[in-house]
Amino acid sequence: MSPSQLMLVALVFVHLIGDYPLQGDFLAKAKHHKAPVAGVPWLVALASHAGIHAGLVAVTTGSPALSVLEFGFHGVIDFAKNEGWLGAGEQAYTLDQVLHVVCKIMWTLLLMKFPTELR
Repeated sequence: MSPSQLMLVALVFVHLIGDYPLQGDFLAKAKHHKAPVAGVPWLVALASHAGIHAGLVAVTTGSPALSVLEFGFHGVIDFAKNEGWLGAGEQAYTLDQVLHVVCKIMWTLLLMKFPTELR
């Protein structure tokens, strides 16, 4: 496996960790702006979830810039899913996950193109 392939596998792996065991039912519900958890600001919950992903990307890639991109893109994608822009039900869930993986592909390509500039 090449270093870039290994990086992509690692990024997808940490995404799965961030979206499943590190998110949990509370955060999944609290970040939803249309049906927030009472007493929990949805934007704080969404930013916390995106921050978990940003931290995982930073640790995996060593890139603060990619961490910032992950924070922004992850938050926007999750907001779009909750807003209904990605469809509903299984379609929204699937498209959400596909878009997150596309981001990991972009981060890997950026690291291949700009290996020293991004670290």
